[in-house]
Parts: sequence; C-alpha cells; structure tokens
Amino acid sequence: MNTENVTIDLIEDAAERLTGLAVRTPLLESAQLNEALGMRLFFKPECLQRTGSFKFRGAYTKLSRIAPDKRKCGVVAYSSGNHAQGVAAAAQQLGMHATIVMPSDAPRIKIDNTRGYGADIVLYERHSEDRQAIAEEIAGRNGSIIVPPFDDIDIISGQGTVGLEIARQADYANIGVDEVLCPVGGGGLLSGVATALKSKLPMTRIWCAEPAGYDDVVRSLAAGSRIAIEPGAASICDAIVTPQPGSITFEIMKRLVSGGFAVSDHAVMNAVAALFDRLKLVVEPGGAAAFAALVQQRERFAGKTIVVVLSGGNVDRAAFSTYLDRADDLEGALTGQTQEP
Repeated sequence: MNTENVTIDLIEDAAERLTGLAVRTPLLESAQLNEALGMRLFFKPECLQRTGSFKFRGAYTKLSRIAPDKRKCGVVAYSSGNHAQGVAAAAQQLGMHATIVMPSDAPRIKIDNTRGYGADIVLYERHSEDRQAIAEEIAGRNGSIIVPPFDDIDIISGQGTVGLEIARQADYANIGVDEVLCPVGGGGLLSGVATALKSKLPMTRIWCAEPAGYDDVVRSLAAGSRIAIEPGAASICDAIVTPQPGSITFEIMKRLVSGGFAVSDHAVMNAVAALFDRLKLVVEPGGAAAFAALVQQRERFAGKTIVVVLSGGNVDRAAFSTYLDRADDLEGALTGQTQEP
C-alpha cells in the first residue's frame, strides 16, 4: 500500500496493522518535573516500544505492505542501530530474511540485538564508506527490497502512529496539548507525528530537537530549504546524527513543524539523568534530545501543556553509567544552572 503523500488514512491503516504487535506506549506525567519546570508535562516513552525504539512501527508497516509474492528475496536496510533492530524484528515477524548494513562503531547492544532478531549484519566504516551504496549492491545481487531509514511514505506513516496515539490518549484523558517536542534525525518520526497531530489536533504546535553540529533540520526549517551539514562532528546522539533531512520528510516538516532547537551533549546527559531519576526510564541520548530542548527552552514553554517524545532507549550499560556520572545534579540540570564545559 503506498500513495504519493502521507495521509491520516495511511497512518490509521498502519495503526491497524500494528495492533497487537507494537506497544501502545503510555503518556507519563511527573508532578515533580511539572513543578520544577513550571508546566504540565507528559512523556511518550518509545524507549518502552518493541525493540526499544519507535522504529519497529515504520519497519513493520513497510514490510507488511510488501506483496507476499515479493517477500521471498528478503529486505536490506542501513542503520546505526534502531532502524536495524526494527527491520530485523519486523522481518522475523513476517518470516522474511533481513540483511542490515551497520557502522562498525554502533553501540554493541544495537548490533547484538539486531543479530538476535535473526538478521545478517554487514559492518562498514562510518567515515570512509557509503552505507547506502553497500545496501544497494546487496539488493542488486540478491534481489532484496531496500527499506530506507526515514525517507519513505510507508516508513513515515508507520512512525506517524506515535502521533496518532498521542492524539487519542489526550482526547481520552481530556488533555489539551499545546505543544509537542520530538527528536529528529532524517525526519521520519517527526514528519509522521506532525501529520497525525495536525489532522487530529490542528492547534497543537510541533517542535523538533537535534544535536548541535547535526542540526540540519533546524537550519533547514529556518532557511525554508534543505541544508546539508558537514559530517564528522562528535555527538553522543548516535541515533539522530544525519547530515541532511530527507526530501519527502522535509516537505512535510516545512509545512507542519514550527521550528527546532539544537542541544549540546551535556544538556542531553542532564536530560538522560533526569529521566532516570524522576521517571525511572532508560533513554538513549538521541531519544532524550527533545527533553533536553524543553529544559533549555523552559521559559518559552512555561505554563503550557507539553508532550515530549522519548524516541528510544537502546544504550550500552557502560555508556549509560558514564552519562549519569557526568550529568549535573538534578536541580542544576532542571534550572539551567549547569556545569557544562
């Protein structure tokens, strides 16, 4: 199933396909964080999703829309880890073979989990090899179908079920949502969430967050056209370090997203630690970027009702421990009185 545009009908179709397979993640609220930040704050914890991130939603939607007679040659995807796991798990559910092209420096937990779902893994060097070219060579040799990480109608509509759930949950609980903040890499999640929310909650404004040095979406939204940044900057947010927004996703984001914010690694560490301290959630750095942005912009959002999407929780144990150790104390992290280097 595919059309030229991402529509609410496509997102609702994806939600039906995912029924009983994807976790309907809750909206979580912390009275302590509300008081500390001066707003009513809800979190959509996709770190609790199947495979540990929102990526399963889009991957399963994409694979389930492949005609059964075209599934025999399998699929191939390229990913730093979360899309890899989503595609591998979706392929396992549908009885398809999956090959995943992953960077050799991807977090070990993401490589191990992807392999655990039955996928074959091809490692490449992030700074010297072209992952898309490698995937295309494999697909050409095996007749496999390429599953892009974000710039695809089926992928976007699957990720959009996050926004659809937010709208339905807010309606059920009679919550008026003023703003939604979402992490962004290539834009699959953000464009899908924005499409669903603007259909169901047209007055809600959507914002994005990405790491400093990889703030291509923030810059592109400000400029009104796609901007590419030079890759190579250091960031702990490995899940969302993309050099340029997708062509499909950007056209959606340009219409529906109000803007975005770049956040430092230290701000992200503080967000990771605060989410662990107050909500007892394990959130990976990229998954916590939107909360880091909210804290950074707390005066802008004061007094409003906000939903923050926590997009994933796949982080190595040693790295997570390091982030907790290097973060500021909770009061400093939430008031902006940080010890950022």
